[in-house]
Amino acid sequence: MKTTTTLSAALFAVSTLATTSTASADEVTLRAVSAFTLGTAFSREFESFVEWINENGKGVVQINMVGGPEAVPPFELGNAVQSGVVDIANNTTAYYPNLLPTGDALHLAENTIQEQRENGCYELVDRIHQEQMNVKYLGHGGDGIGYHLYLTKPVEGPDLSGLTIRTTPVYQAMFTQLGANLVRTAPGEVYSALERGAIDGYGWPSQGVLDLGWDEQTKYRVDPSFYNVDVNLLVNLDTWNGLTDEQRAKLEEGAAWMEELNNDNADRNATEYAAQADAGIETITFSEADAEAWTNAARDAGWAAVEEVDADLAQQMRACMTK
Repeated sequence: MKTTTTLSAALFAVSTLATTSTASADEVTLRAVSAFTLGTAFSREFESFVEWINENGKGVVQINMVGGPEAVPPFELGNAVQSGVVDIANNTTAYYPNLLPTGDALHLAENTIQEQRENGCYELVDRIHQEQMNVKYLGHGGDGIGYHLYLTKPVEGPDLSGLTIRTTPVYQAMFTQLGANLVRTAPGEVYSALERGAIDGYGWPSQGVLDLGWDEQTKYRVDPSFYNVDVNLLVNLDTWNGLTDEQRAKLEEGAAWMEELNNDNADRNATEYAAQADAGIETITFSEADAEAWTNAARDAGWAAVEEVDADLAQQMRACMTK
């Protein structure tokens, strides 16, 4: 297993190997890092966005893809884009809860990013990113991708008592309510934790399990899914404000293009489920009553956790994110 790069070394590498530069009087090059390994499920759309910008933004704006977690550890990428060491980050709120405590609301959304742009919710989420984190919330991926519980041993219902589950802030409140013992690790440590028997399972989206090789240590997937993935395009606010109107418009155009890729997620989910079955992962399908208890626990625990942080803001976010 690869050793995680220390933050100081990672940021030194980013700052020395890739700095914002001007290729011509009118073109700017921005540094980008993904919280996810390049080529895997939750980095691919971001990489497509980078390719789109570099093809369609010639003479205006270009993006230098510095790398993934080997460049900046996932839980430190929020700090890196906040401080401007990185100009653009592909990140999820689960990896920067200390910087945006109400960010967990994004994975509780029941509508699409396009609907949120229409009803004013995008502006609200952008505002809190700017005010609390010094970043521009440029775009959003992951719509239509739910989370699942993956296990090494079977369960018969929502009661997770006695199980040790790898968690992130996404499902911490839910799994706690259902009785699980929780362990927080970086994604790069999950395989070995499963292999050693240190954890009995983990929460993860419908996509990406095979990319990470976790299928080799996984026996079961619990249905139904819950929540909605949020993978966000974040731009350092000082960098954003320093761009020209034309440069900002090109980045916004690219983000809108990327968000349309969410429409492919239903087909990708189906492909992933088939691949999981081929890899030997069995599906545990809860009864109708247990499924309702499962999804209700997810929703209620999730919103209760956000309300505990900021009740007024949670109310505003829930009003524009739920149907």
